[in-house]
Amino acid sequence: MKPVAIFRHFSTEGPGYFATFLDHHSIPWRLVRVDEQEAIPASIAAFSGLVFMGGPMSVNDPLPWIAHSCELIRAAVADGLPVLGHCLGGQLIAKALGGIIKQAPVKEIGWGPVHVLGNPDAQAWFGDLTGFDTFHWHGETFSIPPGATRVLESAHCANQAYTKGKVFGMQCHVEMTEEMIRQWCRDGAGEIAASGSPAVQSAEIMRAGMGPRVAALNAVADRIYSRWIAGLARA
Repeated sequence: MKPVAIFRHFSTEGPGYFATFLDHHSIPWRLVRVDEQEAIPASIAAFSGLVFMGGPMSVNDPLPWIAHSCELIRAAVADGLPVLGHCLGGQLIAKALGGIIKQAPVKEIGWGPVHVLGNPDAQAWFGDLTGFDTFHWHGETFSIPPGATRVLESAHCANQAYTKGKVFGMQCHVEMTEEMIRQWCRDGAGEIAASGSPAVQSAEIMRAGMGPRVAALNAVADRIYSRWIAGLARA
């Protein structure tokens, strides 16, 4: 089986629980360290799927790897390869497929509920789940790309996730681990203090009761990731 390519855009925003999930299912993966100036692959030929992680930059920034990533995403979608995006990754896929990324009404940082919409695509990915508590860290938001279906929403961000065939893009972070939350709270202390947003939590609130909250989020991630890997070619 060809490996899944995982694109890391920032050193502390790696695959997290997603890597654990792939290892548990004996699915090979390769980390593309964009944050270390590793080149975006010129072709999708070596991979069974593409996964894009988060990062503090904007997909509207004039960074050369953004255009290259969008080209790769469009090639994958045209060829029927599964594509998955977390936060910045979801924005990157939306941009590649014709969506618009702009500043969100408010910055969202910390734990918060999302609602699963009642359409057939949402039910296909989430089953009987009507909502869940997830982790957020974003100041921008994507529009739903043409032909895609909105499947998640929150009180502060209407477009939390979309799907289109084998594509699944999220604004929220379902890949979190306890250590990632601790690290982000340390690194983002200044951003938290300066935000002034009603949807930004303190580091103390984010870390409180992390064990059960992360375990519950892992269970939701299992639903999303299980459906996503079902589209991978196993040959």
